[in-house]
Amino acid sequence: MSRRSLLRGIGGAGAASLLAAGCGVPAAYVDESDRAGRDLSARDRTLDFANWPLYIDTDDEDARKRPTLDAFRKRTGIAVRYTEEINDNDEFFGKISPSLMNHQETGRDLIVVSDWMAARFVRLGWAQEMNRATQPNVAEHLDPQLRSPAFDPGRLHSVPWQSGITGIAYNRRKLGREVRSTKELWADDLRGKVTLLSGLDESFALLMMGRGVDVTRWTGDDFHALCEQIEGLVKKRHIRRFTGNDYIKDLSTGDVLACQAYSGDVIQLQADNPDIEFVVPEEGAELWAESLLIPNLAHHKANAEKLVDYYYEPEVAAELAAWVNYVCPVPGAQNVLADSGDEELVALAEDPLIFPDAAMRGRLAIARDITAQERQDFTKRWNAIVGL
Repeated sequence: MSRRSLLRGIGGAGAASLLAAGCGVPAAYVDESDRAGRDLSARDRTLDFANWPLYIDTDDEDARKRPTLDAFRKRTGIAVRYTEEINDNDEFFGKISPSLMNHQETGRDLIVVSDWMAARFVRLGWAQEMNRATQPNVAEHLDPQLRSPAFDPGRLHSVPWQSGITGIAYNRRKLGREVRSTKELWADDLRGKVTLLSGLDESFALLMMGRGVDVTRWTGDDFHALCEQIEGLVKKRHIRRFTGNDYIKDLSTGDVLACQAYSGDVIQLQADNPDIEFVVPEEGAELWAESLLIPNLAHHKANAEKLVDYYYEPEVAAELAAWVNYVCPVPGAQNVLADSGDEELVALAEDPLIFPDAAMRGRLAIARDITAQERQDFTKRWNAIVGL
């Protein structure tokens, strides 16, 4: 299941609540002054942290152990109840939104969601502002390119957990040529051998950039023009299908020769198949993040803020990056890996898919997110193309 999955229609009352929240119903909004709960951090040295599966370092011999969390507990005395309960952004939103809409605590002090979903939390007033005075590492080490997304200027309510790039992956040996542009996906020799991501939020930015659109300020006209192009390619059967993370299997077997892909996935694929390449196209690619939020009424806010800041120490960030292989939001971790003396870690430090170089960064952009007013109509049109 993709960590960055699309907005799906969920039947019955669940759909109604999601739609109401997405449209910003006034009753759902929580004012900043009403978000804080009674913070028990000083006397209760715990916190509840909800994350995605396989998104934190684990011990090589015992997968139940998480070295960075264990080190945090030893240093601070704060025990982390860590759950891998987030498999889909909207599924998780549906799980905790009734509590947040009704001004009730969620039982979680820290969560990780994709930034397009984080934008919804921030717009609804469902995420507390973090106390940066207690987070010097975040202030010093957060990647400048991720510091001020449109949905959360100054990153007051969110902090990236990991980042990544949506670009193009292809099998160079089987295709017999290089791919350097999104436009090249539509070449005749790739007819029926291309897949795109099914999620609207996951797909649109890269495809718009391939059309020369500035995705930091795209318009509704840009979106509908893109849909017309993709509709035409579907009718010609140029696009084999739309996928979640199952593009990995298609690319590995050779059923697909080129596809939209996430940088972190491709690093893992390349370990088994060096013919797989990842490209940040000439026209550019999307830089995204999945971010930490502290939900309203969390009982261990100060403990959660300490954990967030802990992961922004370059040494800790390096340990996490070496395991998850996504774009590290702490550039200073690169030097830690480079100076480690370990051949594999040094190679990771030199990998631009974990630490993008200046040339690659110049082609990366963070897309304007889809607004609450746009989402219903845009999702309906996109899902009709994708077949959802």
